[in-house]
Amino acid sequence: MLLSIPLTGGLVLAFGGLIDLPHALLWPAMGVQTGIALVIALSWRHPGQTLGAANHITLLRATLVSMVGGMALLPAALPQAATALAVVSLLALMLDGVDGWVARRTGSASPYGARFDMELDALFILLLCIVLWLLGRAGAWVVLIGAMRYLFVLAMQAWPWMNRPLPESFRRKAVCVGQILALLVCLLPLLSPVLTTALLAAALGALSLSFGIDVAWLYQHRSTSIAGRHDGSTTPNPSQGVQS
Repeated sequence: MLLSIPLTGGLVLAFGGLIDLPHALLWPAMGVQTGIALVIALSWRHPGQTLGAANHITLLRATLVSMVGGMALLPAALPQAATALAVVSLLALMLDGVDGWVARRTGSASPYGARFDMELDALFILLLCIVLWLLGRAGAWVVLIGAMRYLFVLAMQAWPWMNRPLPESFRRKAVCVGQILALLVCLLPLLSPVLTTALLAAALGALSLSFGIDVAWLYQHRSTSIAGRHDGSTTPNPSQGVQS
């Protein structure tokens, strides 16, 4: 985990030479990655064990997400770095799913690894939304796309019946990937403001519908037992409100 911090800095310098990411991104990106590493360290409950191959791949993806987070702290440099940031984000998206494949192939799948992957997806989406807002590609409402998962977590504090497993869902996975792709396309100077707004509004609408379906399912099953939270047939909340 500690090595992921200088690795982030090395990637910033490497990408800076390849795709014109500003060198000013170095310290903000390393700072974001330090925060991610601290969260992992504080949440790890298996002393004496390594993270495993799959979680190390997720950690590698986190270094790319940290670069997106670092750029959100450099709004003045965003217009010139938007295309480069889209390339970094595409690489992060391409790595998504590799960790799950490795976990299945090595027999190392775990609830912690699934949660790590989902939380990183949620952070990635939120950061992309913030970047688009700072770029002026959309109004502040675009942040709702990334914030909805966290609003779901807050809602669980008021309605405990929302804090239970949800069935596996291809629809949920498709919405997650669709959100990221829509956000990436809108980073590029390809679409008119009208088309950008329409695409992001469609992404928000699809996410809201997906949330609505999950909340309705949770409400209908609010009186059932939550036993078998990790029995393999369901996935743990709160992350499944957004990603798989």
